[in-house]
Amino acid sequence: MKPISIFTFVFLFLAVFSKAQSDEKFYQPNKTMKPFEFKIAEQINLPVDQDTVTAFIAKPNTKNIKKTIFYFHGAAGNVTTYQFMTKPLVDAGYQVVMIDFRGYGLSTGKPNHKNVAEDGQKLIDELMKRSDIKNTKVYIYGASLGTQIAAHLAKDNVSKISGLILDCPMSSFTDIAAHFAPQYKDFILQSMVSPYAAKVDVKALGKLPVLVIHGGEDQTIPYEQGKLVFDNASEPKVFIKSKGDHLQGLVNNKEEILKAIGKL
Repeated sequence: MKPISIFTFVFLFLAVFSKAQSDEKFYQPNKTMKPFEFKIAEQINLPVDQDTVTAFIAKPNTKNIKKTIFYFHGAAGNVTTYQFMTKPLVDAGYQVVMIDFRGYGLSTGKPNHKNVAEDGQKLIDELMKRSDIKNTKVYIYGASLGTQIAAHLAKDNVSKISGLILDCPMSSFTDIAAHFAPQYKDFILQSMVSPYAAKVDVKALGKLPVLVIHGGEDQTIPYEQGKLVFDNASEPKVFIKSKGDHLQGLVNNKEEILKAIGKL
């Protein structure tokens, strides 16, 4: 190959993998909203740039709400897709704020690593002004891809929250990209830099309590990545190896997980 051809090949190779690693391969939004299986107290519409991010607040059937959970879902679907996880939380007495990234559900725009984290911070800043949230203990819960955002937000809001829950976390965007492209693993790990990574952000949480849940038979995110995130976090921390596949903890280990959340 001529030098110019080699340069062109390398440039295109880097461009393709940089794009795949950074944004569009990670997000699979769905606009179709399923019926909610529990009472939604309020829909929040937050203007961001030229778009709108939506969140839904579900309140438990009790007047004495002591804890609020900000829930960040995974790569596919929208907030209604993950009711098998959020409904047990509401039924257990938690007030749950469910956030749809840009492009998901009723939210507009297109998600990327930068704006989902920025929008999450804006929502936290806005909602923490409310008495029905700021007067409760606040926790951040991330599921699958949402664990990256959750850990990043927890790092930046340690003084405002009481705990972090990571359900089937990937250790970083780079690590999961390398996992799904093993033929280019070494190149990806050496060349691609995650904008933020759970395995790094948990190191900056100080004494913030952390609960990590990971399926022992997870076919989506390797169990080892969840363990790495857990190992990098400081005490106090708890690890639950749940039964079954990806994000099945609140199905197969519901009582154990709810008890652990209650103790955070």
